[in-house]
Amino acid sequence: MKVSIPYLSIFLFFALLAVGTQNTNAQNTQEKKVIQLSGIILNADSTTAVAGVNVYVPTKGRGTSSNHFGYFSMPVAEGDSVVFSFVGLKNQTFKVPQTVEGDKISLVLTMVQDEIALGEIEVMPYPTEEEFKQAVLAMNIEDIPLDRGNLSPQMLLRWAEQMPASGNENFRAFQSGQMQQIQDRYGPRSFPLLNPFAWAEFIKSIKRGDLKSKD
Repeated sequence: MKVSIPYLSIFLFFALLAVGTQNTNAQNTQEKKVIQLSGIILNADSTTAVAGVNVYVPTKGRGTSSNHFGYFSMPVAEGDSVVFSFVGLKNQTFKVPQTVEGDKISLVLTMVQDEIALGEIEVMPYPTEEEFKQAVLAMNIEDIPLDRGNLSPQMLLRWAEQMPASGNENFRAFQSGQMQQIQDRYGPRSFPLLNPFAWAEFIKSIKRGDLKSKD
């Protein structure tokens, strides 16, 4: 079987080209030094650490996350782009320099809050406001049964006793307890019997006759 010289030359040319490309890529890969990237991630106020921030290199498919102190550490290569992402915060990218002196890089990264404003949505049972007004005007109130027994004072009092505290009441109770803790920390609690203003108010109420029984 005979092989022509032009075809053999072309085959040798592409073979040498492929070998040279592989050698160049291997040389470039070997030239990239591995760097230990570490640092602390802080919030926008630069006073509190952010835990659970995703730190990864998208092109390499490797990464880590910051601990509860906001600290992270991972190996990277020269020229890598490191992405920092967290829910509610804007993504940030750190570009590792092509040439790094030493084998360590330390960062103090400050994340910025990502504010997203959503448009207002009005939920209505009718397509338009005009149709809703017409439906209300056409409603016959007499057809709606009204159980007046549920509006009795006894029933309302029973509901009030079983009803849980509202958010406003819970907040007032928490605030009152917190203020009491602060007072206990810096001094003893006030005793009403030793309060001269309370005694003065008590004497005034006796003079007014507030303690007399009313028939």
